[in-house]
Amino acid sequence: MAANKKTAEADYSMQEKIVALYELQKIDSQIDEINKIKGELPLEVQDLEDEIAGLNTRIGNIEAEIEELNNLTRQRKREMDTAQMQIAKYKEQQNEVRNNREYDAISKEIEYQELETEYAKKRLKEYAAGIETKKAALESAKAVAEERNVDLASKRGELESIEAETAAQVAELEVKAAAAKKKIDERLLAAYNRIRKNVRNGLAVVTVRRDACGGCYNRIPPQRQADIRLGKKVIVCEYCGRILVSEE
Repeated sequence: MAANKKTAEADYSMQEKIVALYELQKIDSQIDEINKIKGELPLEVQDLEDEIAGLNTRIGNIEAEIEELNNLTRQRKREMDTAQMQIAKYKEQQNEVRNNREYDAISKEIEYQELETEYAKKRLKEYAAGIETKKAALESAKAVAEERNVDLASKRGELESIEAETAAQVAELEVKAAAAKKKIDERLLAAYNRIRKNVRNGLAVVTVRRDACGGCYNRIPPQRQADIRLGKKVIVCEYCGRILVSEE
């Protein structure tokens, strides 16, 4: 990479580098125009992908919650069965007690198991209601996810169609851009890319038209215009920071 930089600096004059930079700007502007055809499609596709990912996570969480409620339901039912068995056993023991103290003790055990049974029944109702609510939420999330997947397939198809139609043209422009970049040293190219990112229309290199900057339309002094025409050094607009070149 260092060797390439030295070659560019050695083989091309500053004027040639500036001309190459302007050619690169025109090529990049053509690519920008092609990308405009896509409009908001890339962002829409990304948004839909993010939304679907979020919905799938939500669906997974709801399914896990339903499974947890099902596990709790099975556990409570086992507890109820155990309590019923204990009640039956204690009632048999009641028939064999020898005194009131034993009878009262067994009665308390029966009462405790009956309370456990009632509590389990109450919890089972809550679990059942929770499962129904979760199932409704699950169906709703799945329906929304299905709709979003249909939208995503449509948007992706539209985007892929545009990209297929413009692929050859973009590839050709990228080859031209690569050729132009070979004439420009790394520091100047980095400055160009930085300016492109910071301006709204992507124009980092503009011509002086009617004594004004072609980017911000502020007046350029005559002496500065003369320096721009000479092409001995890179001159930027003191108002907008764009690189200025002569229309000539």
